[in-house]
Amino acid sequence: MAFGDGRRIRWDQNSDLIFRDNPNLARPGEERRPDLEWIGYFKGQRIYNTNDAARRRWVWNLDFRAEPGEVFLSAGEIRAGRRFGRRFVVIEPYVPSWKSVAPNKDWGAQRYQAVVDRLAADGLTVLQFLYDKGGPALRGAHGVRTAGFRDALAILGQAALFIGPEGGLHHGAAAMGTKGVVLFGGFIPPSVTGYAAHTNLTGGAEACGSYTPCAHCRVALDAISVEEVYAAARRQLGMAV
Repeated sequence: MAFGDGRRIRWDQNSDLIFRDNPNLARPGEERRPDLEWIGYFKGQRIYNTNDAARRRWVWNLDFRAEPGEVFLSAGEIRAGRRFGRRFVVIEPYVPSWKSVAPNKDWGAQRYQAVVDRLAADGLTVLQFLYDKGGPALRGAHGVRTAGFRDALAILGQAALFIGPEGGLHHGAAAMGTKGVVLFGGFIPPSVTGYAAHTNLTGGAEACGSYTPCAHCRVALDAISVEEVYAAARRQLGMAV
C-alpha cells in the first residue's frame, strides 16, 4: 500500500512513527515499485472528511468506516510496555488546547476525576499519560511519562481499558486490541472513526463537525454523565453494573 497522490508517497513528520517496520506499506522513495496499490490519503487530503471552510466545519464522509490499524512494535518496545503490569485502566482527560476544536472534545477534568475516584474505589489501577505541554493531573491516577507515542501504544497494549476522547489514543487503543470507552460528543460520528469493540458515547447528538467552539458540542458533552461512563467502563471490564 502507498499513501500518496499516485505519483509520490506523501508522509508527514509523524508517519514513520506509526508506520515503522510495517511490511505492508511502501516508504517514500519506493514509488517505482511495480506492486503498489495507492490510497489517496495524506496531509491535506483525508478520505473521511472534506472542509466546509465557509461554515468552519468538517463534512463527514458517512460511507467511511475506520478499521483498527496495524502497529508493529519491537520486542524491546513490548517489554517496556509491560513495566506497569496488566489489567490497569488508562484514562485520558487531555485534549490538545492549541487545536481550535478542543472545546468541542473536552469532557472536563472534574468528570474524569470522578470516574477515577470510582474506579479506584473498585480496586482498579488507573494510569494517566502526562505531557510537558500541560493538561490536568488526576488524583489517584498514576502519572506516566512515556518515551514517545510508540511507548504509549506499548503500554496501551497491556491495558484492560482506555477511557478518553475521540483522538489519537483511541485509535491507538483499537490498533493494540484494547477495549475502550470513548467520548465522542457532538463533533464527529462514531460510525466514521469509532470501533465496534469500544463503547462510543455521543450524548445523543448528531455530529456537526464544527472545528470552532460550538454550543451544540458543549451540550452533547454535558449530556454524557459520569455514571454513564463509569457503567460503560465496568461493562467493558466484565464487572457487574
